[in-house]
Amino acid sequence: MSNKVNVIGVGMVKFAKPGASDDYHVMAANAARTALQDAGVDYKDVEQAFAGYVYGDSTCGQRAVYELGLTGIPVVNVNNNCSTGSTALWLGRQAILAGEAECVLVVGFEQMEKGALGSKFNDRPGPLDNFAGTMDRVQGFNQAPPAAQMFGGAGREYRWKYGTRRETFAKVSEKARKHANRNPYALFGDLLSVEEILASPEVFDPLTRYQCCPPTCGAAAAVLCSEAFAKKKGIANPVYIASQAMRTDYPSTFEDNSMIKMVGYDMAKKTAEAVYEKAGLGPQDVQVVELHDCFTANEILTYEALGLCPEGGAEKFVWDGDNTYGGKFVTNPSGGLLSKGHPLGATGLAQCTELVWQLRGQADKRQVEGAKVALQHNLGLGGACVVTMYRRD
Repeated sequence: MSNKVNVIGVGMVKFAKPGASDDYHVMAANAARTALQDAGVDYKDVEQAFAGYVYGDSTCGQRAVYELGLTGIPVVNVNNNCSTGSTALWLGRQAILAGEAECVLVVGFEQMEKGALGSKFNDRPGPLDNFAGTMDRVQGFNQAPPAAQMFGGAGREYRWKYGTRRETFAKVSEKARKHANRNPYALFGDLLSVEEILASPEVFDPLTRYQCCPPTCGAAAAVLCSEAFAKKKGIANPVYIASQAMRTDYPSTFEDNSMIKMVGYDMAKKTAEAVYEKAGLGPQDVQVVELHDCFTANEILTYEALGLCPEGGAEKFVWDGDNTYGGKFVTNPSGGLLSKGHPLGATGLAQCTELVWQLRGQADKRQVEGAKVALQHNLGLGGACVVTMYRRD
């Protein structure tokens, strides 16, 4: 049995601010139709569907894919916080590797509300209680949104550890805006300077408003298939998943009294190491990366977790331009979560879509020259991290 899973179709809708989008099932169905059309297959060819979303009632996945047809296939609803979309992708790949299906649809979507993320259930223990307890022990609480306190605290710890300038974090956001300016699907394409980013209201040191991803509505989808299915459909030289891994938290998340560890650094590092080992490739073989930049601080940390630069080397990496066009890697050519937007359930599949376009040479003004190997990093507190390596031979 071949262990190669192909990504033969991708699609997404333009991301929008809360209140300005279609309803979740309309966005999801539109993204899925685009992916099916891109793949050149009918919905009747799909044997299983995996639907990812965070904010919604049970079986929203069925409500979305029923717009495509009523074929009786299994529909699995997935919720894994900000890593939901790539977790659904991970499950879809597993179904094909297990021989349970030859063609699956993976769709992620989110219809979000304005403002900071919050819990919908206040009458029971929260899934982030351990994280909140660690944060309280390390730095305490203030009135800023909890996620900003967590990732901002990690950024502050990084600054204290390595002497990193605030301008370095803002430089990441400046780069995100430049990339998003070339992406018609992005929410924020207006250019911002480092000075403008630093001058925006402070959310939690070192993060200012323009260093935090916005609540976003959107959807994205991918069609996965086996080698045999691709051959049967006459699909030549598709993008394929060369390696993929998922990890959850380790004791260091809660025991090391480190905000950097608490927001998933060790989890991301070990996930990436597993992917490199399985693929027989390293970060030096990658040309383009979509990583989870929910805050500029997390992009800084993730450079190092993925091995794109040495630990403590992110500031030099940023100012040398090794994270953008003309440098060692192009990170978040889509604009990333900071500027493309972050509809939680859709993010992992929007990352997948961007990287498939890059490897096909279909990214238009964002195209990374000579892209052959792509890396995706999607992380959610609570926690889970999925890292995926794509190739096109």
